[in-house]
Amino acid sequence: MFSIVNLIAIAGWIGLAIASLMRPGPLREVILRASGRWAPILLCLAYAVFLSLSWGSTPGGGFQSLAAVQILFSSPGILLAGWAHYLAFDLFVGRWIVDDASSYGRSRLPLLLALPATFLFGPVGVLLYLLGRSWFQSKTCV
Repeated sequence: MFSIVNLIAIAGWIGLAIASLMRPGPLREVILRASGRWAPILLCLAYAVFLSLSWGSTPGGGFQSLAAVQILFSSPGILLAGWAHYLAFDLFVGRWIVDDASSYGRSRLPLLLALPATFLFGPVGVLLYLLGRSWFQSKTCV
């Protein structure tokens, strides 16, 4: 199951990368919908299944302390659910980044670093995108 959710996420990220390089049109929209909407939905469904099958498997696990979270993630099923959670949200945020960069005539140059960084490091990629977007906006306003 780990390999399957990884393949879904990688396919989604490749689709986002390809779509971010394309001009607007029907093919781009299909790729964006498949990679930035359907892939995250599949990952969300996987998360729900993994979580429902494994919840309660780690007595003492929870969210009340770091030690409780560590116990919670000692279950392979919960750990897999957590991984699917990360993959789904990062990919969904990647789609937002592509949409945002494509709107209002914004430069798509911040995507060059932001998409791979979001894929690999989540919030760091979002931060890079927001900083790059801000920098490019300030350069076009002056």
